[in-house]
Amino acid sequence: MNKVVLNAIEAIADIRDGNTIMLGGFGLCGIPENCIAALVTKGVKNLTCISNNAGIDEFGLGLLLQTRQIKKMISSYVGENAEFERQLLQGELEVELIPQGTLATRIQMAGMGIPAFFTPAGYGTEIALGKEVKEFNGKKHLMEYALPADFAIVKAWKGDMMGNLVFRKTTRNFSTSMAKAGTITIAEVEQLVQAGEIDPDHVHVPGIYIHRIFQGGAYEKRIERKTVQITEKIGS
Repeated sequence: MNKVVLNAIEAIADIRDGNTIMLGGFGLCGIPENCIAALVTKGVKNLTCISNNAGIDEFGLGLLLQTRQIKKMISSYVGENAEFERQLLQGELEVELIPQGTLATRIQMAGMGIPAFFTPAGYGTEIALGKEVKEFNGKKHLMEYALPADFAIVKAWKGDMMGNLVFRKTTRNFSTSMAKAGTITIAEVEQLVQAGEIDPDHVHVPGIYIHRIFQGGAYEKRIERKTVQITEKIGS
């Protein structure tokens, strides 16, 4: 089975209006920049997007928000995007905010084929409204459902032509689980190598989960919020 496609445009060709898409990365770290740009070019609309965050203005998922291609956003953190805030407050965007651990576990459960689970996170808050509650060991827990998607799009550091993926550091957050939770999973990689070139012990996501893979390029790898420490010179 040939999983290699030419580019992002080919990889996302069958994504349609109204699809649910999960996009890997953590903040702006390890996001599938090429596929996001291709979705903007394609102009697909009314998307439900599942992601750790909503990008920033003019980058990441912020690009799809600017073009009004996202109908609903399912995230755990959305604090750096002014356009997101504007659309939310104007009632132009549906938003489901989920505790970060719950979001990660709902995605993980979808990949494992487990339909639901119980967690104490969110009990006693607005998140608990309408959800089933059970008590375990004297503590209240909410029932949460697995969170699958029509398409999962991830970006890895290295991949081979069979779809085996290697991530680097923080980019593993969410992406390794998302790769297993999509009906169709697309991977863009910085380095695409021949099958057998990756040590099996180094594989983070086996190729069995990946349906399409391509080598991306021109990655900006922006930093969401730069924080620097100013050190005073001795004697100043």
